[in-house]
Amino acid sequence: MTKELLTAAFCIATGLCVAGAGTHLYQWLAKQQAMLRYDGKTFVNSLGNLAMSFICGPYIMLQMGWRQDEGGALSTTSALVSAVVAFSWAFITGLLFLGIYVVTRF
Repeated sequence: MTKELLTAAFCIATGLCVAGAGTHLYQWLAKQQAMLRYDGKTFVNSLGNLAMSFICGPYIMLQMGWRQDEGGALSTTSALVSAVVAFSWAFITGLLFLGIYVVTRF
């Protein structure tokens, strides 16, 4: 039971690391804020935005949960929902990248 829990935590941690690094790399290269979107000027640009949103999504979701309301207060519900979605999404992203690593390594 402990091995499975640690494996899941490792997948989540890997997904969050990849999402954070990808978000900051995208913002540095594109010189614009990373957002969840699927629009673009061309079809290829739309696919690029969709791929960026999938890879960087967990980190963007965590950032969205910490935004303040109009009164300057932090919504606990928004923070909890975004954290659950982000960690679930990070698990899938981590599985994807760890799977790619294992397949290309062995």
